[in-house]
Amino acid sequence: MREDRQLIVITHLSQLLCFITGFGSLIVPLIIWITQKEKVFQMDAHGKNIVNFQISMILYALLCIPLILAFGLGILGFIILGIISLVFPIINAIKANNGETPTYPLSLSFIS
Repeated sequence: MREDRQLIVITHLSQLLCFITGFGSLIVPLIIWITQKEKVFQMDAHGKNIVNFQISMILYALLCIPLILAFGLGILGFIILGIISLVFPIINAIKANNGETPTYPLSLSFIS
């Protein structure tokens, strides 16, 4: 098993693809994690955190849709989710580059 912090950082930053292409924030990290989890040291832990975070963000976004009808709370929810989805992959990529295991807020544990 090799240590490859750059690949782990790229995996965290690949979540930002949704801001460029509109999709890929779950698919690209999932593919990197599945293909590299047995080859790269700590990729399994980072990949699980990323996938759990992305699935959680998708579920929260789906919950925001009906909340739009409730006094526009869903719009506020989408704004908050957008900020969280932009800021935390960057923060956690920096943490991963420093050798720390990052944590994502509001992340439900689907894969453990």
